[in-house]
Amino acid sequence: MLMHRWCVALVGLTLAAGGSGYSAAGALASPPESPFVVEAWTPEDGLPQSSVISVIQSRDGYLWLGTLNGLVRFDGVRFTVFDEVNTPGLPSSRIVHLFEDSRGGLWVGTETGGVVLIRDGQARPLEIGRGSREGRLLAACEDASGAVWLYTADGQLCRYLDGKVDVWQFGNERPTLCRALAAEPERLWVGMDWQMVAIGPLEAVRPPELPRELVLPLGRLDGLLASARSGHWRLMNGRVLRCRGNTLERDLGTYPWRANARPSAACEDRDGNLIVGTLDETSGDGVFWFGPTGLVARISAAEGLSRNGVLSLCMDREGNLWVGTDGGGLNRVRRKRFERLVISKGAVAQTVCPDTRGGLWMGFTRGAAYQRGDTVREFGPSEGLASDYEQNVSAVFVDRDEQVWLGTGGGLFRWTGQRFERVVGPAALHTAISAIHQDRQGRLWFGTRAGLVGRDRETWSWWNTRNGLSSDQVLALADDAEGTLWIGTLGGGLNRLQDGRLTVLRQQADALPSDEVACLWVDGDGVLWVGTQGSGLARLAGTRWTRFTTRDGLISNSIAHLLDDGAGSLWVGSNRGLMRLDKASLTAFAEGRTNGIVCRAYGRADGLPSSECTFGSQPAATRAPDGRLWFATVLGLVCVRPADLQPNLSPPPVVIESVALEGQPAGPTGVRATPPDQFTIPPRKGRLEIRYTSLNLTAPERARFQYRLAGQEQDWTDAGAGRVARYPKLPPGRYTFEVRAANEDGVWSERPATLALVVQPPFWQTSGFITLTALSLLGLVAGTVHLVSTSRLKRQLRQQQALEKERARIARDLHDQLGANLTQVALLGELVEADRAMPDEVAAHASQISQTARETTRALDEIVWATNPANDTLEGLVNYVCKYAQEYLALAGLRYRLDVPSPLPPIPLLPEVRHNVFLAAKEAVNNVVKHARANAARVRLRLQPGRCMLEIQDDGRGLPPDAATSPRNGLKNMRKRLADVGGTCAVEPAPDGGTVVRLTFPVAHSRS
Repeated sequence: MLMHRWCVALVGLTLAAGGSGYSAAGALASPPESPFVVEAWTPEDGLPQSSVISVIQSRDGYLWLGTLNGLVRFDGVRFTVFDEVNTPGLPSSRIVHLFEDSRGGLWVGTETGGVVLIRDGQARPLEIGRGSREGRLLAACEDASGAVWLYTADGQLCRYLDGKVDVWQFGNERPTLCRALAAEPERLWVGMDWQMVAIGPLEAVRPPELPRELVLPLGRLDGLLASARSGHWRLMNGRVLRCRGNTLERDLGTYPWRANARPSAACEDRDGNLIVGTLDETSGDGVFWFGPTGLVARISAAEGLSRNGVLSLCMDREGNLWVGTDGGGLNRVRRKRFERLVISKGAVAQTVCPDTRGGLWMGFTRGAAYQRGDTVREFGPSEGLASDYEQNVSAVFVDRDEQVWLGTGGGLFRWTGQRFERVVGPAALHTAISAIHQDRQGRLWFGTRAGLVGRDRETWSWWNTRNGLSSDQVLALADDAEGTLWIGTLGGGLNRLQDGRLTVLRQQADALPSDEVACLWVDGDGVLWVGTQGSGLARLAGTRWTRFTTRDGLISNSIAHLLDDGAGSLWVGSNRGLMRLDKASLTAFAEGRTNGIVCRAYGRADGLPSSECTFGSQPAATRAPDGRLWFATVLGLVCVRPADLQPNLSPPPVVIESVALEGQPAGPTGVRATPPDQFTIPPRKGRLEIRYTSLNLTAPERARFQYRLAGQEQDWTDAGAGRVARYPKLPPGRYTFEVRAANEDGVWSERPATLALVVQPPFWQTSGFITLTALSLLGLVAGTVHLVSTSRLKRQLRQQQALEKERARIARDLHDQLGANLTQVALLGELVEADRAMPDEVAAHASQISQTARETTRALDEIVWATNPANDTLEGLVNYVCKYAQEYLALAGLRYRLDVPSPLPPIPLLPEVRHNVFLAAKEAVNNVVKHARANAARVRLRLQPGRCMLEIQDDGRGLPPDAATSPRNGLKNMRKRLADVGGTCAVEPAPDGGTVVRLTFPVAHSRS
């Protein structure tokens, strides 16, 4: 829909300095009696000036304001100011007229700097209206061909079409207070205060010709407004007219404003009804909203308007009326959704209950009242409520027999038809009564400060802490279909009365969120709802409890009263306003199918006289037979028809406004400049800041946002009402920033706003550097592989040499030991054959053959042991040495002792180490038997870090004097064998006499 507006000469403008800033919400100014909710924004909220001369809503959803201190963009929360200092191409900060065409061009009329067209972030000045205040722009519109028409105060009529500007001097024959334009499909209406001219047909306009279809002389024209539903409005000769062409369709009568005021601005509401703002030399007469039947609603200072002088009007696409005032800032006007019953005279409304005749009973902190139709009756001392305590009415209830019960601070009363009489019963009925309830069986229950009182016909019962009740202060009552009475207490949790037995549910033991129970409700599905003072809302379905708090979407954790509207919503009163909760979403949350709830909050901005609902009374909320819901607040009773509360189902548009890097703005700036589709972040830059907003002007403070960085984050980040996303230094790569918004009714954006991000890597992470590095690494790897292969080949060669050496050793041992022994056996056999006639010789030879065979077997055993890899351990060496020493010393008749640590660590030994150490130890044992003349020997093993020491000690005659220089080979062979494996062999005198041989050899670390 094209947005058309008209303007008259503006007088009496006040100037005010201002700036740009933030404003979560305007200040509420409307009195409780007003049918409108008016909120105001002033320079204290960030508006640059208190006089708003022009207001429009652009197609992207922003509100644009023209002030004498700059052009202002408003998203409902934040004012952004553009002036001649921060906006190249804007010739002046004094903005007097705004208009947006169908292609998104923003036309800005300045007071003395002419007209500027802003498109695609660029400001282009037009050669019209420059140099004087008389050339200022007063009216603009767009015709069906897409041509934009401009009209200035000095009579310049301009047409802008396809980049070409044509200008005519039109109606400058005499001074005028009105310059107005209104486009119809076939013609353009040009108005001055003394005539109207129809220019057309429009396709026949051929500059410099300007065809005039009709000229109407007038007494006085105050304004023209093109209608969105074809035709136009005329304010002329003191009457409000709707016309199509020059045909009158409707006459709404004479002007309803004062004679000294004149129209200053006009717009249509979403139903096509006319709205007019007024102005005079001193102030104005406010705003006049014409209804479909011709009735007019006035919005002035009495209804909360900040000033009666009106400079501009705009109806946004959500149905909010924006009023630019002369000195009073920017106002937002909405019709109240809630109706207030103003009969409390300043007292707190505490309780309300309807009867079957269409009447409504209510109680206040000072008296009671009954309303039926337009008749209101109040009750006080003359009707039986004598004392101040008795006039403090906290519970009123109409039972099924139409008896009216009144609970007060001074006890229980019953209406007789003429007056209230005190009820005689248990003593608890003479204390403060907080709650009255009637169960499904017709029994009446009264919650008092002294316990619970029940009435079944004329029989009374009294429950208190002496007979099982958890607390004497009963605030809430409810019953279910199973005959259970639920009792909410202050400090005592929840009580359950069933079949005359009381059971108690407490906070710690029974999952009750709090022992401070303020209200109860059992819905049609048998679900029990529990409102607490400070711990949120609880739901009991069967035996399963679910708790809802502000973390889950409530606006407050202090619950005052509960009411089911029968249409799928649970209404919750709190100390911060009313909440309408979708029961289906509550159930889904309780069953784990969702992680959030749908909560619509209502407060003063929606027409409530106060956001604080009344605590400690039942019933404090009720549903009347006519479908209206009634709620008690500290500033009176309010009602609403749920059917009138149409949810806002329009997905809110969400836009990305700016990008900052390291705290500095990045990307294009200026009027209507938007971030590019892709943003590149240079290397080593961090701290990315992205600002976004939701263009929801009805309840911007209730907008909720979620964002994520695709490529790094899978889940959405819940930003609440925050409108900025901050990221530390991002790793190089490609990302897509996404943000979406939800409006006040939980409707999310259809598609998120996106911004592609490219984080450039430092040079060492670029493809060229990585390729060069990869080639270098490849060369290094190739060289390393070559070195490793060469080293492995050398190691294999050494292993092959060692294997050949071991094979040679085994062959040598076989030859030296087994070969010699077998040769000796063969020779002894020949001797036996030769000496067979000599028995003594044969026996000697046979004995020698046996000895040689045993030595051969032992030698073969040693060779097999030495060649078996399973014995390549320290344990294998020590066990074999000990076995040899034990057998050899025992055969020689020597005493011996073996000292070996137990258990031995699993230390591996190389075959050559094991073999050479054994042969050296064997030589040492043989020397003990052959040369030492010893009586005893000792073999001992010592473990040291990285090596072992094997000691063979005897108590014999000791070393001969020439032991060190002796040419004998035994000691030399022992030293050489140990030296070959990196060890040492030391032969020394023993401390107590005899000799000790120490064989020290290296070992690997233990694997244990």
